[in-house]
Amino acid sequence: MKRFLVILLAGMLLLSACGPKGEGVQAGNFWMRSGLKDGNSATYMMLTNFTDSDVALLGASSDVAAAVEIHLSSVGADGTMKMEKQDSVGIPAGAVLELKPGSYHIMFIGLTKDLAVGDEITLTLHFDGYDDLTLTVPVKDAADMGGSGMEGMP
Repeated sequence: MKRFLVILLAGMLLLSACGPKGEGVQAGNFWMRSGLKDGNSATYMMLTNFTDSDVALLGASSDVAAAVEIHLSSVGADGTMKMEKQDSVGIPAGAVLELKPGSYHIMFIGLTKDLAVGDEITLTLHFDGYDDLTLTVPVKDAADMGGSGMEGMP
């Protein structure tokens, strides 16, 4: 009987370690490309929805750009790269949305100042179905972050 209880407790501990490790909507692995004043840049991250409900990323805001938008980069049928503004991006309950080079990203249009590697910016993400999330995002070298090789392309 003692052996059974030890195995049962060990199993319960193991199962509890396998479950989700968060609550709400959380951002991780976030970073931003460097950029020059009046130019453009982009931010990338992992957004995890730990809630029981679907959530939508509606937009973002920051004081380092004239406009901050959600964009999707893709390759068109003719092989050319294109970028399209998105009104929102859904994050299903319990799912992860990856914002990465060549895919979804937060686009900064008309930077108000130069952003160099080592700088940090404040970015607020706006959701439908969850509270705003404010992040302090480091500016990093895209090559150090596994850059896409398409420098200048978000």
